Amino acid sequence: MGQEPGKKPVSGRPFHVPVMLEEVVSLFSPIKDGVIVDATLGGGGHTAALLARLDDSVSILGIDRDPAAVDRMFEHGRLRLVVGNFGQLDRILASQGLDEIAGVLLDLGVSSHQLDEGRRGFSYRHEGPLDMRMGPDAARTAHEIVNQASPAELGRIIRSLGEERFARRIAGAIVAHRPIETTARLAEVVRRAIPAATRRSGGHPARRTFQAVRMAVNEELGALSAGLDSGIEALRPGGRCVAIAYHSLEDRIVKRRFRRGEGREPGPVLPVAPPVELTALARRAVKPGEAEVLRNPRARSARLRAVEKVA
Repeated sequence: MGQEPGKKPVSGRPFHVPVMLEEVVSLFSPIKDGVIVDATLGGGGHTAALLARLDDSVSILGIDRDPAAVDRMFEHGRLRLVVGNFGQLDRILASQGLDEIAGVLLDLGVSSHQLDEGRRGFSYRHEGPLDMRMGPDAARTAHEIVNQASPAELGRIIRSLGEERFARRIAGAIVAHRPIETTARLAEVVRRAIPAATRRSGGHPARRTFQAVRMAVNEELGALSAGLDSGIEALRPGGRCVAIAYHSLEDRIVKRRFRRGEGREPGPVLPVAPPVELTALARRAVKPGEAEVLRNPRARSARLRAVEKVA
């Protein structure tokens, strides 16, 4: 604590580079009062900009599963901080005495600082233990999944969450090389399991497997569905929900939930579309500009969608 908005943390390097910052601030700028929930606080870049550039009657509730993210945030009179999982947003709002909110921001996926810290075990580029927990609430570590899951479960995780076509081969290789203790060893096992002709293109061959294991560890898709529902339910009329996704599985969940709220897609139970509760603020997903991608290559896959509550 103690860091001023917009300044770098004590380490001297940015804790996190916020993606599509100007777009996020612009979408929330019509809100003149109330509480905006930054449900995925990360390094606080979006929160700092919103506090600096929105009206003084707007406050922020910042939430993150990672205690390190909360501990390194600056202090501000209009900012409340909570360590928690946005999949339990309804409980968090109740604990803060909030019956309704003016906005909710979901910047999904893993933060830059988590990827860059080898000891967190998120990255195939940095040596570290197989952890991958975004917060202490995760039920399993990556080490447990990699070394204890059955070949069938491993294959399902890698195929469904990583969208990896060589999932069965990779799962078999992982099982054959157990115990696997480090990120570097897992990355090498995965690399060797993928045909040589394939691994020469398309980025690091372990990228999809690491994504899949991370998402399984943190139960990310379930948290996203629950958090979206709770956030939209809590929005007051005129409140806004902004979500930034980084791969197709996340974006598909956001798109379908928003379309359902717009009355354009039947829900999971009723065969007919529900009444309209949302209106889209952009006709299609917004992508980062070329200049931003050059500054921050990790923004390349970002897709932003936004809606406003109408009823």
